[in-house]
Amino acid sequence: MPRCPDCGNQLTGSEPHCPACGRSTDSPAPLFEPSLARAPHPLPLRNYFTAGWDLFKQYHTGFVGFCLLNLVIQLALNAIPYLGTAVSVVVSTPLLMGNFIVSAKLLQGQTPEFRDFFAGFQFFLPLVLLSLIAGLFIGIGMALLIIPGIYLAVAYLFAAYLVVDRRLDFWPAMELSRLTVNPQWFGYFAFMLLLALLNLAGALLLGLGLLVTIPVSFCAVTVAYADLFGIESKEY
Repeated sequence: MPRCPDCGNQLTGSEPHCPACGRSTDSPAPLFEPSLARAPHPLPLRNYFTAGWDLFKQYHTGFVGFCLLNLVIQLALNAIPYLGTAVSVVVSTPLLMGNFIVSAKLLQGQTPEFRDFFAGFQFFLPLVLLSLIAGLFIGIGMALLIIPGIYLAVAYLFAAYLVVDRRLDFWPAMELSRLTVNPQWFGYFAFMLLLALLNLAGALLLGLGLLVTIPVSFCAVTVAYADLFGIESKEY
């Protein structure tokens, strides 16, 4: 029987999508062979950052402009008591995923437009549910023993990316991210530590460095996502 090229689930051959992970059964193969990408091996962390930096440079004005605009939006919303904070929490993930959409287009050799930064709102409901549920799980884990929260924060690294790229609902995306990251969890933990240090350095530069380090971080995660899953979507 045929198997899904992403998760290995057995298929009957008649399903339009894999019932386990949601991958289209008639879509082209991913950019990277999943069986190789998921085999335990040292992650090319340096390559993730250098390739992410190269993506950023291709559209640096757009990335910096959107980061600045996003900052203004968040500050304006948080200035409104209660309601503004709630709206900020709801729209933050769809806004931030615009960085993935633009960097994914660049990685595929496409020319992005500034409006692509707002394409994450096409996936508004699953992204909001993902951020709320994953945030709740991580928060509970942190409150209990800290270690479970750290584990989940790393395990869900690619969940939002899977919602946007594979069109998965929030729970399948969370589970696919967790199960795929698990074999190399410590490598991705090191990756997230380096991302945190990069943005700390950006914050120390009067905060202005974040206009560069935040989009570079998203670009680096996009490269890591492509290395692990391949990028399936061509249009957003």
